[in-house]
Amino acid sequence: MAYEFTVRGRISRPVHEVFDAVADPTQLSLYFTTGGAKGRLETGATVTWDFLDFPGAFPVNVVEVVPNKKIVLTWDAPPDDDPAGNYQTTVTMGFESLEDGRTLVPIHEAGWRENEAGQKASYGNCEGWTGMLCAMRVWVEHGINLREGFYK
Repeated sequence: MAYEFTVRGRISRPVHEVFDAVADPTQLSLYFTTGGAKGRLETGATVTWDFLDFPGAFPVNVVEVVPNKKIVLTWDAPPDDDPAGNYQTTVTMGFESLEDGRTLVPIHEAGWRENEAGQKASYGNCEGWTGMLCAMRVWVEHGINLREGFYK
């Protein structure tokens, strides 16, 4: 079985605000993609995300978007020595409106190869998505960029 994980967090805002904080590149650039995001997350689009801690824009393929419900993305896994060549992982974000007005956001990423490089990459991305959820919560609830100055 390939490596995978799920992280989740609750954000004290309505689901449409939380969803838009991810789908809108302007907002995403204010709290997550420290080097900027280009392109709105819409089904079939390829957008780019750039991070100061991993310089160089990453192409992100938008597989499916169900407004205020789900975003499915694929992107390249880090290269490894596997003779099969490059491959991609799949990220699925959910947006669930809770009875108390908050939004539950689970993020699941799967598809790393069962090798040392795949394990290391999966752990790194688990850390990254956890940081994204924390930064998104502080941004959406309080307008604070938690990552500003953190990486550079």
